[in-house]
Amino acid sequence: MIDHSVRAHRSAENPPRHEQLAWKLAAVATDPVPVEPDVVEMVVNRVIDNAAVAAASLTRAPVLAARDQALRRPAAPGATVFGAAGRFSPEWAAWANGVAVRELDYHDTFLAADYSHPGDNIPPVLAVAQHTGRTGADLVRGITAGYELQVDLVRGICLHEHKIDHVAHLGPSAAGGIGALLGLDTETVYQAIGQALHTTTATRQSRKGEISSWKAYAPAFAGKVAVEAVDRAMRGQDSPSPVYEGEDGVIAWLLGGPDARYTVPLPAPGEAKRAILRTYTKEHSAEYQSQALIDLARRLGPRIGEFDEVARIVIHTSHHTHHVIGSGANDPQKYDPTASRETLDHSIPYIFAVALQDGVWHHVHSYAPERAARPDTVELWRKITTIEDPEWTRRYHAPEPAFGGRVEVELVDGTVLTDEIAVADAHPAGARPFARAQYVAKFRALTDGIVAPADQDRFLDLVTRLPELTADEVAALALPALVETPPATTGIL
Repeated sequence: MIDHSVRAHRSAENPPRHEQLAWKLAAVATDPVPVEPDVVEMVVNRVIDNAAVAAASLTRAPVLAARDQALRRPAAPGATVFGAAGRFSPEWAAWANGVAVRELDYHDTFLAADYSHPGDNIPPVLAVAQHTGRTGADLVRGITAGYELQVDLVRGICLHEHKIDHVAHLGPSAAGGIGALLGLDTETVYQAIGQALHTTTATRQSRKGEISSWKAYAPAFAGKVAVEAVDRAMRGQDSPSPVYEGEDGVIAWLLGGPDARYTVPLPAPGEAKRAILRTYTKEHSAEYQSQALIDLARRLGPRIGEFDEVARIVIHTSHHTHHVIGSGANDPQKYDPTASRETLDHSIPYIFAVALQDGVWHHVHSYAPERAARPDTVELWRKITTIEDPEWTRRYHAPEPAFGGRVEVELVDGTVLTDEIAVADAHPAGARPFARAQYVAKFRALTDGIVAPADQDRFLDLVTRLPELTADEVAALALPALVETPPATTGIL
């Protein structure tokens, strides 16, 4: 890996293209280095994972609306949309499938200087692959590149400290992934990355306070924009430059300012793209920083016994967890039993209370309005706070990060119970790391009753042969829905 220093420049300095971060990202995406076997294996796992969580969300309102929008845009050859028959314009297929993948907050994650869900790269890359007749090997190459760019950007540039939403890293990575899929030249991908970044940089209010359905739409929007950006660049059109380093660019005005410097690690020319192996999926449908704490709650609950004997619970954890999903966010909505599902899955006090009481976590039942409003849960929930612990913050940023915390449960009789966990059980370093069998089991569980068993089998057969698939087989990567969907939503079209 090569560490690249990035800073803002005055217009008079005008750094040459080959020194700009967007060009370096494009060069990595277009480097035709072979994809290594263990990376291929993980790409297959993540395509299975994405399909599983998309299927589980097919009847949810945001997904229905996004799918209805896509169904108004039929196209030939076109791309598939989960839960629908026919073929549709690739940018709109990426949009609909992206919302389905993201809606339940249940797919993969990478946390470093910033947050990310790298699986969000898959819907736009797959949609373009289907529309343009690419093979499974092409698709693997594109997904691998998208993961590489996103992970490397997340390692080097913190967006959230400047209240910029994390999808600002997704637009460029998806554009790079599509460029790699199509075998485009570096100049074209450079222009697409510039437009994708410029148009997907927005504030973090989508993940603050009263969190709305836009939380699922934001990454889908970035994927849709990436498809459009590559299309535009392929037509010879250029984009803002230098988009990161310019005097009025992203670093100077949206991130650290004119004096800020960032270090972004990228593979050297000819070096394999292996970033996907640094990422990890979710066993539970909730924000990633709650994964380990759900596992801890499940084992701590039986030690407590009667929950009305709890005086207070304090979770000692990292700066990120405390300020994003903990009481340090200062969002009263995180303690509101009428809050939206999107808000509840970003409330560790709520999540920890329910996981303590139930001993399980379910992507539907754990968020049901009647579950959130249960009086004994509300009482316990409001006894739970988080505090930032410098040691857990240090461990969060360590080379082998820890995403958990230490929990102190004080009972009314003065007894104090303590326990801690570093990483989720499903994490590669956890008690029960996810491997192919767990990905398939998750797929079977989430598609049960939604996708017919024969269609489940067909999809898994195709995906497990992903690097060998023909263009026709890639075009057949779809999940027809068994369930009847509610009536179509109504919009302009």
